[in-house]
Amino acid sequence: MLLLISILSQDNALSIFDAKQEGGCSVWYVVDDGVMGGLSRGRLTNSDDGNCLFSGYVTTDNNGGFSSIRYSFDKKTVSEYKQIVFKIKGDGKVYQFRIKDNSRERYSYISSFETSGDWETVKIPLNAFYPSFRGYRLDIPNFSGNYMEEVAILIGNKVKESFALEIEKIYLE
Repeated sequence: MLLLISILSQDNALSIFDAKQEGGCSVWYVVDDGVMGGLSRGRLTNSDDGNCLFSGYVTTDNNGGFSSIRYSFDKKTVSEYKQIVFKIKGDGKVYQFRIKDNSRERYSYISSFETSGDWETVKIPLNAFYPSFRGYRLDIPNFSGNYMEEVAILIGNKVKESFALEIEKIYLE
């Protein structure tokens, strides 16, 4: 019965990213703290299973402290969906999932999630994403849930650490 519910749920889903589809990992790009003088280094490679592996290290040296990957796409109307869902295998660390409704805006809507070290399906309600710019929460409403034009995953836990996050798919339901 649970399998049937899962299949029905995915039929009503809007795919944002699937590592095994055309383009795969090449649609993402890495943005490290080097844009601000930091020394962190992230990379994106294909895993043995054909998923995307975001890995590297974060260092707070030289005012650094984050690594991220971003994926921009044609604006999607997402108002009929309630949550973002992603299938990942993490390393037990905390990451941020970020959404932009307009890729030209400097701020993002963010929500943090903790990984278990095993394959898992993470679900975050769209209305839980709050606006933030350079680590500061903004005094504007949470994500409206109307449009989406970019997603990103960021690690920046204010500690020196290596990281690895495998991403299979991201979708809305």
